[in-house]
Amino acid sequence: MPLRYIKLPSENFGKFFKSLEAWGSVYAPVKRGGIYSFQEVHDPAEIALDYNRTMLPPKKFFFRPKEAILRLKNGHWEENLEAEPTVLFGLHSCDIHGLKILDRVYLDEPADPYYKSRREKTLVIGISCMPDEYCFCKSLGTHFAMDGFDLFLHELPDGWLVRIGSVRGHEIVWENGELFEEVTDEDLANFKEFEERRANSFQKELPQEGLADMLDLAYNSPVWKKYADICLACGNCNMVCPTCRCYEVCDRWVDAYSAVRERRYDSCFMENHGLVAGGHNFRPTRLDRFRHRYYCKSYFDPSSGYNCVGCGRCDEFCPAKIEHVKVLDEIRGSLE
Repeated sequence: MPLRYIKLPSENFGKFFKSLEAWGSVYAPVKRGGIYSFQEVHDPAEIALDYNRTMLPPKKFFFRPKEAILRLKNGHWEENLEAEPTVLFGLHSCDIHGLKILDRVYLDEPADPYYKSRREKTLVIGISCMPDEYCFCKSLGTHFAMDGFDLFLHELPDGWLVRIGSVRGHEIVWENGELFEEVTDEDLANFKEFEERRANSFQKELPQEGLADMLDLAYNSPVWKKYADICLACGNCNMVCPTCRCYEVCDRWVDAYSAVRERRYDSCFMENHGLVAGGHNFRPTRLDRFRHRYYCKSYFDPSSGYNCVGCGRCDEFCPAKIEHVKVLDEIRGSLE
């Protein structure tokens, strides 16, 4: 579907926001202390439109940190497939790309029914942003989203240039036509100026050339051990990553007659992640697990690209202050 461009004047933003409530519960970035998170909002004044990144990415709405997938009641297992209409407002382009990566995993046959039901009932509205010292999405081509959203808002001096990316996006605009205007040449000039200024503001770059070969050639580089010794193996980087999707399933008895089967996030930094029947562990050491994560995120797959979108969460929320790009730069340097 070709994109359509319209303008949302600043004075109509509040009415536009209220119109979204007809499509489901609205969640948007909210600041709590020094951390941003997606929370349910009822007033546009609650939204932090200029946020850099949330701690947990929007994947938490589709692939939840912990959820009950089956419940044992009266001797029968009951499936838990609840999904409420939801509007995710204010996603950055890197997080939209992150959801597209998860879609390839969870919507490929056989599709995950829990993820699919929530994805189908969720509207995605993106918003423009300016990079900070952690962002390197431009290097991975995820700093601009061409699809994967229903609407995308780009900041203008007097409002927002809106890109419509889906049938549902068109329906929102049709139902609220009085709130929008046609885009002028001045609006397009402001849009271009903003995007050029944004593209020139990135402070961090990840060179992609020969990245997969580099990882293979540097498999035994001492740089891996240097950072594995610093790493706390806490799994924070997995928990906040918008594309990490490993999980474990366990059964938990509630009482003598009922139980629940839960799915919850798992981390490749945990020692039992690579443990298989017979007691063999494919990644028994912290060094093995640290190196594995970089292979998982940065080893290019011709069919699906990288598993990293350059959002910077793993850097910002790493208690050991390990920087993803810096590690790869040092790995590349160790080959020279």
